[in-house]
Amino acid sequence: MARNHNLSIKGDKRGPITLSISGSMTLESIDTMMPQILSVFDEFLPTRVIVDLAGIEYMDSAGALLLLRIEDDAAQKAIPFSIEQMSEKARNILKLVNRQALTAPPLNLPEKRMLLLEQVGERSLDILGDIARSITFFGTLISEIFTSLLRPSTVRWGAVLNYMKKAGVDCLPILGLISFLLGLIMAFMSSLQLKQFGANIYVASLVGLAMVRELGPIITSILVAGRSGSAFAAEIGTMKVNEEVDALVIMGFDPVRFLAIPKVFAAMIVVPILTLFSDLFAIFGGLLVGVLGLEITPYTYLHQTAKSFDSFDIVAGTVKSIVFAILIAGIGCQRGFEVRGSAEAVGNATTSAVVSSLFLIIVTDSMFAIILNYIR
Repeated sequence: MARNHNLSIKGDKRGPITLSISGSMTLESIDTMMPQILSVFDEFLPTRVIVDLAGIEYMDSAGALLLLRIEDDAAQKAIPFSIEQMSEKARNILKLVNRQALTAPPLNLPEKRMLLLEQVGERSLDILGDIARSITFFGTLISEIFTSLLRPSTVRWGAVLNYMKKAGVDCLPILGLISFLLGLIMAFMSSLQLKQFGANIYVASLVGLAMVRELGPIITSILVAGRSGSAFAAEIGTMKVNEEVDALVIMGFDPVRFLAIPKVFAAMIVVPILTLFSDLFAIFGGLLVGVLGLEITPYTYLHQTAKSFDSFDIVAGTVKSIVFAILIAGIGCQRGFEVRGSAEAVGNATTSAVVSSLFLIIVTDSMFAIILNYIR
C-alpha cells in the first residue's frame, strides 16, 4: 500500500480544471496536498472543478475531509464541483463522514440547577444505591470465598503469591517505620504524665495493649488500603476500560473468581501477619523510650508488656485484621468493576476505594469494640 501521492492540474485559467490525485490521501500527505489544491482557486479562477480519483490507491478519513473541504471552497465561490472515478472503498470512506457534525455548533447543555433539598435527595439516593450494590457484591464475594475454600484447586495460587508480595512484602519497610515511630511517640507522650505519679512501668502496658487491641490492626489496614486497595481498583478498572473483563466473560471465566478471589485471599493472609509485625515494631519503639528515657531495663519492659494483654487480645486483633482485609480487597475490586468510561473514571474509582475502605474500617472497628466488650 503506497503512502506517497501525486497531484496534477489540467486546464486553463478561467476555464474548467481537473485535479488528478494518485497514490494515497492520508493524514500524512494532507499537509502538503491541501495548500496546493486550495491555491488553485486563486491562481486559475476556474469555472468548474473536477477531482479525478482514478489513481487513488488508499484514502483514510483525513483524505475524505480534504475532498469535503475542496467542495466547500468551491461552493463558497459558486464554482461547480464534481468527483470522478471514485472507487467503492473511497466512496464508503466518504460516507462515514458526518457533514452536519462538521458544521454544527457545539452542544451547550443548559446548566441544571437544583435546590438544596433536591441535591440532598439526589445524593441520598446515590448513597443508598451504592450501599445496595456493595451488599450485592459482598454477598457474591463471600459465596465465592466459601466455594474456593471447598475447592482450593480452582484458586489461582500463583496470582495469590504475587499479590501477597505486592501487598505484604513490599509494605514491610514503610509499615515498620510508621509502627516504630507510633510506639515511640505513644511511649514518650504517656511518660510525660505517668512520670509525675512514679508509674513509668505502665508505659509498657499502655503501648502494648493499645497496639495489640486497636492500633495495630487499624494502622496496618489503613496502610494496606492506601497501597493495595487503590491498586486493586486501578488494575481492574483499567481492565474494564480496555474491555479485558468483557473478554473474560465471553471466554467463560467468572470475573469475581478469576480477578477478585486471588486479591482477597492474598489480603486475608498478609494483613494479619503485617498486624503482628506492626505490633512488634511499635513495642520496640516504646522499649527504646523506656530504656533510654525512663531507666527501665529491657527485661522489665518486655515482661510488663507481656502482662498487659493475653491470647484473647491477640486472637481478637487477628480476627479484626482478617475482616479488614476482606473489606479492603472487596471494596477495591468492586470499585474497579464499576468503572465505566475513561482514565478519569479509573482515578475516581481509586479514590473511592480508599475513602470507602477507611470508612468501613472505622465503622467495623467500632462494632468490634462493642461486641468484644460483651464477649470478654
